[in-house]
Amino acid sequence: MAPSLTFASYAESRYQDLEQESPVTNSEENFASKKMYKLLVALNYGFLFVGSISSTLIFKFYFLHGGSSKWVSTLVQSAGFPLLLLLVSIPFESSKRVPFSTFTLKIWVLSIVVGVFMGVNNLLFSWGTSYLPVSTSSLLLSSQLVFNLILSVVVVKQRITFTNLNCVILLTISSVILALESNHDKPENVTRAKYLIGFFSTLGAGLLFALYLPIMETIYREVQHYSTMVEMQLVMEASATVFAMIGMASNGGFSEMKNEAKMFDKGVLLYWFTIVGNLIMWQFCFMGTAGMVFLTTSLTGGVCMTALMAVNVVAGVIIYGDRFDSGKAVSMVLCVWGFYSYLHGMQMEAKRKKQNYEYGNGIRGDEARVQELVNSSIMM
Repeated sequence: MAPSLTFASYAESRYQDLEQESPVTNSEENFASKKMYKLLVALNYGFLFVGSISSTLIFKFYFLHGGSSKWVSTLVQSAGFPLLLLLVSIPFESSKRVPFSTFTLKIWVLSIVVGVFMGVNNLLFSWGTSYLPVSTSSLLLSSQLVFNLILSVVVVKQRITFTNLNCVILLTISSVILALESNHDKPENVTRAKYLIGFFSTLGAGLLFALYLPIMETIYREVQHYSTMVEMQLVMEASATVFAMIGMASNGGFSEMKNEAKMFDKGVLLYWFTIVGNLIMWQFCFMGTAGMVFLTTSLTGGVCMTALMAVNVVAGVIIYGDRFDSGKAVSMVLCVWGFYSYLHGMQMEAKRKKQNYEYGNGIRGDEARVQELVNSSIMM
């Protein structure tokens, strides 16, 4: 079962869900066709794929070659928000729509509050990345899917299935194995205390991000336009940037940034290229994540991110020579196994929804079969 086919079938079933929930608002107006919806899903996952892998590697490059400021590394994760103005200017729904015209006071407040929340998450991630190998931090962040499922059940009433639970168990075991192997994975220039700070900061970042996903799914249920979601993302990133700038100003981060540029062992020019690269790639990553949550669900968005963790592990080993022992190998296999388990469950769910949709619209079957499907769904 190819992941691309799975996401394609899921996109189709999700499109049908939107059509059933609100035929005019969600389908005809927002997504003029099923093809447009699938295109947006593919586009956002492409953003997530490129942004997640590239930002992690560039981020680590910054710390490996002389960068050390936690506030600078926090700032670059959100300060590229002006790039989103390019997406805001694209008329996804209607050329007559005015940017931010659908914003209410509630949306403004929620966007700003969640943005500050993201700023705290970015700071924790900076602490973690500065002290941990790329492969270790990537596997630790995969634990966010465990938190995501639990919080999705509580916040958005996500239904627990065998495949969901199996995925959670496998990823939990994966993180436990990694924790037990941590004594042998500490970089030479990092003390045990700093390693533990990085370890638990990364776990904290995973927990906060897992909370962020279902919260955003709840908020997005009141958002009718893809363009509005992009605008909300811009406001959130701007708020996170203000948070980081306040932190920099209060801790001498701006002068520290100038000194870093001079001390960067690859030269001043490459230092600023690294900063710019971070600014761009993090926007790809966050925009892709927000888009996947808006177009699908928070759990699917979390799974998509987890799917890239194994790629980040391999990239860290290849590019930075991270240690890859048997424990880390088993951890990665369990991570991939858990993801594949979820994909299989998602494929089955997509088929079930498609059948229900077809029966419900009289495409095939009779009323008795429709009622049978409804009853079986209730029993599940």
